[in-house]
Amino acid sequence: MAMLQTFLNRDISWLSFNQRVLQEAADPTVPLYERLRFLAIFSNNLDEFFRVRAASIQALLNLKHGGAKALGGQPAELLRRIHNMVDRQQEEFGAIFRDQLLPALAAQGITFCNPAQLNQQQTAAAQTYFRQEVRPHLQAVALHGESAPFLHNKGLYLAVQLAPPDAPEAPNCCMMVSIPSPPLPRFFRLPSDDERCFPFIFLDDVVRLGLPELFPSQQVVDAWSVKLTRDAELHIDDEFEGDLVEKIRKGLRRRTTGDPARFLFDAAMPKPLRQALRQRLQLGKEEMIRGGRYHNFNDFFTLPNPIGPQLEHGPLPPLPSPTLDRADAMYDAIAQRDHILHFPYHSYHYVVRFLQESAADPATQAIFITLYRVANNSGVVAALIAAAQAGKRVEVFVEIKARFDEEANLQWAEELTQAGARVTYSIPGMKVHSKLLLAERMEEEAIKRYAYLSSGNFNEKTARVYTDHGLFTAAPELTAEVRQAFAFLIKEAPEPTFRRLLVAPFTMQKRFLELIEREIAAVAGGEEGRIVLKLNSLEEQSMIRKLCQAATAGVQIDLIVRGICCLNPSLPELRGRVRVISIVDRFLEHARVYIFGSGARQVIYIGSADWMTRNLRRRVEVVFPIDDEAIRQQIVEIIGLQLRDNAKARHLDGSRNNHYVRNDLEPVRSQMEMYGMVARWGMERGEGNAE
Repeated sequence: MAMLQTFLNRDISWLSFNQRVLQEAADPTVPLYERLRFLAIFSNNLDEFFRVRAASIQALLNLKHGGAKALGGQPAELLRRIHNMVDRQQEEFGAIFRDQLLPALAAQGITFCNPAQLNQQQTAAAQTYFRQEVRPHLQAVALHGESAPFLHNKGLYLAVQLAPPDAPEAPNCCMMVSIPSPPLPRFFRLPSDDERCFPFIFLDDVVRLGLPELFPSQQVVDAWSVKLTRDAELHIDDEFEGDLVEKIRKGLRRRTTGDPARFLFDAAMPKPLRQALRQRLQLGKEEMIRGGRYHNFNDFFTLPNPIGPQLEHGPLPPLPSPTLDRADAMYDAIAQRDHILHFPYHSYHYVVRFLQESAADPATQAIFITLYRVANNSGVVAALIAAAQAGKRVEVFVEIKARFDEEANLQWAEELTQAGARVTYSIPGMKVHSKLLLAERMEEEAIKRYAYLSSGNFNEKTARVYTDHGLFTAAPELTAEVRQAFAFLIKEAPEPTFRRLLVAPFTMQKRFLELIEREIAAVAGGEEGRIVLKLNSLEEQSMIRKLCQAATAGVQIDLIVRGICCLNPSLPELRGRVRVISIVDRFLEHARVYIFGSGARQVIYIGSADWMTRNLRRRVEVVFPIDDEAIRQQIVEIIGLQLRDNAKARHLDGSRNNHYVRNDLEPVRSQMEMYGMVARWGMERGEGNAE
């Protein structure tokens, strides 16, 4: 089968995922403030895309050889497709905001005013706010000064055109004025005589209102918003030598001054000024992107809600785990049997409790953990610090190459080191993406191990909005192999061997290929072949080829892929055998689940690894088996529920139209129904086994 037909472009596929986010913003059944937040997510996603992916593609334009091979096509052509797709999405974004959300907000009394719409009282309030709070933060630099103005990454600016007071028709100067958000809020609440009205003004417009005071000797002709997004890659050279921590620190400093990746400008800006900005800031044509009057819509995360909770999702209080609650100690419950937690439905405090109890337990001798992204004011880190201060051996592997979390991870690592923990940093040339926790305890004069294995980070904040699974186990085979994994990570032992865990880059890809081949053999022997995968991204070409081979041989394949999917299920030879859906809803689908076979042949794994080249070959990833029969049944029920979703699931195919799954069956919104399912399991099964 032809390569170009089989493999869809990963960057176009990612933009298609962001289109699904935009669909949620357009959905009138989604609460109003949640729709605003989906616009904010879309905006934030797009910023990251241009900082990471588009910046890398632009860099390939400068290569004489290798760029096309790296992308599977010409960089210039791919950038053209990206910009065309983004332009269409931005137009849809603007239409949703203008034609749907603004009227809906106005119906609730929430409005956004520009300077021309303010009454005398509101103008006075905005001017006072400008003088007292805003002006001290402003920076203004001439576009045509001795040196070009430096625009900070994702910073908001106004390009202000000035003219002599007696000749407004002859502008002679352009100033770049910063919009100071942060540190100031993006939205300023204006006074109103009507208690049912809640007028706001963008900070951008507060600055516009104060421009005559800022330039008293000139006449302000007009002002247009601009924003520059810079390349976010750290570009750390020669990772295999030298101090990686110091290289990360230097890379973080360079990130704020990286090469331009996208320059957003108000489409109403006059062409001569636009050309002057491009020339002065040394921007390429492909970096110039038309936008609207306002940028950084991710700030809508912070828009105050003056109405109340009816504009947001209703509460879903975290569910308890009755068996863990009844246990005097987490160790006692885990020693009896495995326990699984399903986030964000379950409370994350059980993970923190396990660490806190381990820190205080005299019999606990050592704690091992991998940290990739942690929350602010992390209870996880606090418990590790307490354990280290209590004199226990605390081994923490910190991945300082976790994009956009490098600085925070360095800070946590320093605090842990000061408390007495032993911190091991990133492996050169490789990221550690595994989610592992292990405690070693002296019981009856022997070491017993307890592990927590998860698809999600040790992060209390994201555990409230990401769907993940976490397994507590004391199974000797699994915990022994987790200890081997840590021995490798903390440089106690060379490359380990694994029998139960699937560990990249050592055994994972090989074992997954063997499991697909096993399903092909089952079909050849007259049995049913079945594969169900839930992933964030599917991109690795050898895995896609093998899935296509399996489907062609008669294996039934169901894929739940949140983001990138480079497999094209529309190929004629795959129709009827491969189904791909994507669920975008209230929570971020983050768990990775791998199911092969059915009945007595069925094996189930959970872990942190997508089927991308980087995950399978350039990261340390750990995938773990689910052995407990009741827990296995829970995972099967969860995946089955998601495969029946006909409310928030979309079909993924070669056209990338993101059509919703619609049928005549009973309505199923899997994320919401799962809450009730997990609550029922807590009452009936005690999270994994009959009482």
